[in-house]
Amino acid sequence: MSTFTLHLQSATGHEELAGVTSFLGEDASGSFGILARHARFMTALSFGLARFRQADAPWQYLAMPGALLYFFDNGLYIYTRRYLRDSDHHRIRQALEERIAAEEKALQEVKTALHHMEEEMLHRLWRLQEGEKGGPWTSPRG
Repeated sequence: MSTFTLHLQSATGHEELAGVTSFLGEDASGSFGILARHARFMTALSFGLARFRQADAPWQYLAMPGALLYFFDNGLYIYTRRYLRDSDHHRIRQALEERIAAEEKALQEVKTALHHMEEEMLHRLWRLQEGEKGGPWTSPRG
């Protein structure tokens, strides 16, 4: 059986996995598969799960927040900010859901902080405007 090498590149490291027989992923056009000696191919993987198999080993799952995939010269290169890899579908799905929940919480905290900053800025601008109308800080113009 023909194989290819999978190169996983993230912001924190690199893994090279030899003997990969197939890869299944999803992009904006839908699901697709890659086998050894595939033609040159590039796409942006969607957020979620992809999977690959090495010889007769069980499927390995990859959870990624999107990635760039490039197949060239019998090598599959995946570039992503981060990924999780596991052979247990349920465990990686749970880890992905936990990561999404944590990122959503962090995003909500940032939005809340920005909202408070915006309110404080508007309040200060209002106080400055009131000061120009004859309050304790009168404008030199008038």
